[in-house]
Amino acid sequence: MGRIICAGLGPGDPDLISVRSDRVIRSAQHVAYFRKAGRQGQARRIVDGMLAQGASEYPMEYPVTTEIPFDSPDYNRLLSAFYDDWADRLRGLAMAGHEVVVLCEGDPFFYGSFMHLYIRLRDVVPVEVIPGIPGMVGCWNATGVPITWGDDVLTVLMGTLPEEDLLRYMQTSDALAIMKTGRNLPRVRRALQAAGRLQDAWLIERGTMPGQRMARLADVDAADCPYFAIVLVHGHGRRPVAGGDE
Repeated sequence: MGRIICAGLGPGDPDLISVRSDRVIRSAQHVAYFRKAGRQGQARRIVDGMLAQGASEYPMEYPVTTEIPFDSPDYNRLLSAFYDDWADRLRGLAMAGHEVVVLCEGDPFFYGSFMHLYIRLRDVVPVEVIPGIPGMVGCWNATGVPITWGDDVLTVLMGTLPEEDLLRYMQTSDALAIMKTGRNLPRVRRALQAAGRLQDAWLIERGTMPGQRMARLADVDAADCPYFAIVLVHGHGRRPVAGGDE
């Protein structure tokens, strides 16, 4: 029996891959990764130049991305079949005695696509998950400003949430990290504006990667909706400490 290893790649800069993931990736003979059809894939780009010569690659191409609304029954049906199919393929490789490394951006257990394979594989073949730095951590470090202070509460939101839900959380949290922006960015902007927090919001595109861009969200054109982007609102500290020391 072989095994499946999911290697967390961190926020995008290859230098931020953990030593353990780096070692596993460089020695892998079978490497799988998610991507859009016809694209190299972000995970594959991060490890460019790291794979062993002759390693077998398995690009797992999503059957759908933004063409169908994420809450559509067709969307769920297509993705479920996609994960079932790739779980079967990876299981077959493991049962044939191979070790397969699956690449995952950020941390595999933090909204990672690998979770859908993990729940299908964990009871039938050995599966190991190597943690990675979540993408939002790389983004808030790129701003050079601490995301939380003192007793600040940090809330992580999905831009896919209904606008009224976004507004509710934005009004009650000290610091915000808003993921899955892209075409949802106009909804996020409206909610931040209604919550009175738009002027404090930053858009970080391709954080830690080549082409990184940071801008105040209020200054970004409403039609500019980059896919690899996160919106951050920094906390200011509920419990200030004299002298600025924690």
